[in-house]
Amino acid sequence: MNASDARAAVLAAIDEVAPDVDTGTIDTGSRLRQDLELDSLDFLRLLEILTESTGVDTREDDYPGLVTVQQLIDHVAARG
Repeated sequence: MNASDARAAVLAAIDEVAPDVDTGTIDTGSRLRQDLELDSLDFLRLLEILTESTGVDTREDDYPGLVTVQQLIDHVAARG
């Protein structure tokens, strides 16, 4: 999957999990949990939505490396 498609998928998933976040102006350096205020259940739901929409399955040992929006985009692009 290319970076543009991965970005679109990640932003759509964030929009579904956290509709109060303005994905049109989101900074890709934003931290998922701290800046976007996703709790652990929101984070898991985000990954579930991405699995459904992209087929990218994220293992639990990948979680520590998925801190920012950009890291998640890169992860989806690399595995998609």
